[in-house]
Amino acid sequence: MKPENLAIDFSERPYIVIWEVTQACDLACVHCRACAQPRRDPFELSTAEGKRLIDEIAAMRVPVFVLTGGDPIKRPDLFELVEYANQVGVRVSLTPSATPLLTREVVHRLKASGLARLAVSLDGSNALVHDAFRGMSGSFDRTMEAIEWANEVGLPVQINTTFSRRNVEDFAEIASLMERKKIALWSVFFLVPTGRGKSSDLLSAQEFEDIFSKLHDLSLRAPFHIKTTEAQHYRRYVLQQQVASRRRGESLAARDKVEDTIGRAPRGLNDGKGFVFVSHTGEVFPSGFLPFSGGNIRSDSLNRIYRESPLFQQLRDPDQLGGKCGACEFRHICGGSRARAFAMTGDPLAEEPCCAYVPKNYVAPDDPLPMQWKPRSLHVLQP
Repeated sequence: MKPENLAIDFSERPYIVIWEVTQACDLACVHCRACAQPRRDPFELSTAEGKRLIDEIAAMRVPVFVLTGGDPIKRPDLFELVEYANQVGVRVSLTPSATPLLTREVVHRLKASGLARLAVSLDGSNALVHDAFRGMSGSFDRTMEAIEWANEVGLPVQINTTFSRRNVEDFAEIASLMERKKIALWSVFFLVPTGRGKSSDLLSAQEFEDIFSKLHDLSLRAPFHIKTTEAQHYRRYVLQQQVASRRRGESLAARDKVEDTIGRAPRGLNDGKGFVFVSHTGEVFPSGFLPFSGGNIRSDSLNRIYRESPLFQQLRDPDQLGGKCGACEFRHICGGSRARAFAMTGDPLAEEPCCAYVPKNYVAPDDPLPMQWKPRSLHVLQP
């Protein structure tokens, strides 16, 4: 199955399903949305329940399936789950934590089990920045080793980087490090102040635009792919650059990239719109950063929850958006971060608080206070 060739109707099925297999983790990352702790929750989905979830994902023909945590390596049945997914035709990515549990043997065994991609986090260009971010000495070195171990066995590597006020000044050095590594994708996350993440670490709207500019320039020369998470307005920025380039009679042709066997999501992907997060206890959320459940797979099907839940239906409707997002001509391909809107205003349908763009013909309201969530419109959303 080649995900990039599948036409996805986001009202019918998601493009990405992320399963938080555990919240147990030995790191103490400053931005952790899960507030992970070392011990596993006894109410985690069992192996049998996990396999039923995988069966449903196979039946729904979901192109991208990610096992995350916490640290997935804390689950003793991890290899069994990866093998099972591979057997039923589901391509699996994994996001382990860079702790002593992540070894060469584990990486090689994951490859042998059928893992399609290894995604490791890198939040600094050196150990001083990264280890402070992750709360464990040696995490940077372990991440560097994991990349090499994956390269040894031909396992594609994805790097996840979360930018916040703590590491934004390190952007150029991190980007340079990316260009020196053999990776398939650089996935750039932008902080959502939830869990351990603090609003004081959030970048300004102009700082978002500055990083967008640097990412776009890098995308034209880098041999790997670049995507953003919780920065949906990067799509608006890229489209604006493409239009401006055509008007100047220029070409923005990017260099050839390494083959991306996982595939790239269509435009318009957003929290609850092509994206689903299944918690370690089976709760189905629009994303890992938006704390509203549409149901639980222990009592309902993932397919029905995604398609029929009023929560997911409303989040998929761009006409429900408020503020600048509701008036924006890019709302169908962007829509802003619903998770960040909720974290900053208490309203998951409010405008993206970190977007500098002002839509055409938009008139700001006289009241400068952020729009508050009206229960009349999203009465089904209860954290």
